[in-house]
Amino acid sequence: MGKSACSTSPQQPESTCFILRALFFLLCCRHACCQCKILRCNADYVAATLNLRGSGKDAAYCNALRSYSHCTRKTARTCRGDLVYHSAVHGIEDLMIQHNCSKEGPTSPPRPRLPAPNHQGFASLDICNYEKSFLYKHGQPPAYQHCAAFGDPHVRTFHDEFHTCRVEGSWPLLDNNYLFVQATSYPVAKSSNATATGKLTIIFKNMKECIDQKVYQAEIDNLPAAFEDGSVNGGERPGGSSLTIQERVPGQHVEIRAAYIGTTIAVRQAGRQLSFSIRAAKEVARSFTEEQDLQLCVGGCPPSQRISRSECRHGGIAAETARLLCKEKLPVEDVYFQSCVFDVVTSGDANFTLAAHGALEDAKMFHPDAEKLHIFQTGAGCRLISLPFLLIITTSNLLAIQLCF
Repeated sequence: MGKSACSTSPQQPESTCFILRALFFLLCCRHACCQCKILRCNADYVAATLNLRGSGKDAAYCNALRSYSHCTRKTARTCRGDLVYHSAVHGIEDLMIQHNCSKEGPTSPPRPRLPAPNHQGFASLDICNYEKSFLYKHGQPPAYQHCAAFGDPHVRTFHDEFHTCRVEGSWPLLDNNYLFVQATSYPVAKSSNATATGKLTIIFKNMKECIDQKVYQAEIDNLPAAFEDGSVNGGERPGGSSLTIQERVPGQHVEIRAAYIGTTIAVRQAGRQLSFSIRAAKEVARSFTEEQDLQLCVGGCPPSQRISRSECRHGGIAAETARLLCKEKLPVEDVYFQSCVFDVVTSGDANFTLAAHGALEDAKMFHPDAEKLHIFQTGAGCRLISLPFLLIITTSNLLAIQLCF
C-alpha cells in the first residue's frame, strides 16, 4: 500500500515503468488536445460578423475581432501545437491592423448556445420562432432576402433586379407556401402607362402549430393597424404571439412581424400610393411550386409590362424641378433617385419623393448586404432638355409660325 505502480522489482524491469509513464503522458496530451476550443471561437466569430450592416458595422466588426481574440487567449494552453489555433491568432492580428481596431474596448455579445440534446429533441423548442429553430437544425443563422414595390410601381426583386412596371390591375408580389401578397394598381394620369399601387392584400397562411390564417388589407387613406378580423396577432394558438402588427406612423406606416417564418413586412402610404417592403428568410421565399411561377418579387415584371424610366411623360412638374425635389431626400443618384424623378414628372405629384425615400429606408433595414443597397442603371433616368436647347426649339417654332404668315 502506498507504492507507486512503477516501483521496481526483480520481476518488473525498469523499461516497463518507462512504457507506463509514456502511455500516461500520451493520454494526458490527448486529453489536452481534445480540449482545444478553437473551432468554437471560429464559429462565434463567423456568427457575429455574418449580418453586419448599417453605419455601425465597422465598430461591430472590431467588437467581434476583440471577442475572437479573447476566446483564443482563453483556450491558448490547450491549443498549443494546433495549426488552426495559430493561424487564427495571426489572422486576428492582421485583421485588427487592417481595420484600425484597438486591442482594448467592447466585445460582441456571446453567441447563443445550442440547447443540449434531449429525448424530446426539436419538439421541445419553440417551433414558432424561425431563427431559433433554424439555428438548432443547421448550427448557423438563416439567410435573408429583400423585395420591395413602390411608386409607379417599381419592383426590386429578391435577386436585386430592378424594374419599372405598368401592371394595371391585380398582380401577385408573392405566392408561396406561407404567404400570398397581391398589389392592385391604377393609372396615375390619363394617357400614361404609369400606374401606382392603391390596394395591398397580404395573407398569412394557416400554420397548424403557430397561427390561424390572417388577412391584412390596406387601401389608400385606410392603413389599418389590425388584421381584417380586428386582431393584432396570430390568434389563440400557442404560437399566436409569433405574428404581430404594429403601427409605426398612424395612417402612414405599419410593420408586421412574422417570427414563425422569419419575416418582416412594412406597408407605407405616401401621397396617393401604397408601398410594400419585405425581409424574408431565403428558405421561406423559395418555398413555392412550379405552378406559383408568377411572383413579381421573384421574377420581376413580365417583359411586356416593363417601362423605360428614360421615357418621362410630363405630368405638371418639369424634369429639372423633379430632380431637385428628389435630390433633397435621395442624394445618391441610384435607381431610387431615378424612380423618384420618373414618378414626380409622370404624376405631377411631389409626394412621390416620400415613396422612394421610404423604400430606401426600408432597404437599409431589410437588405442583408449593405454593399448591395444601391443599384445603378446607366441611361435609365428621365432624359432632360437643357435650357439653351429649349430656347433654340422655342425660337425655331416662333420663326416657323412667322414665316407661315
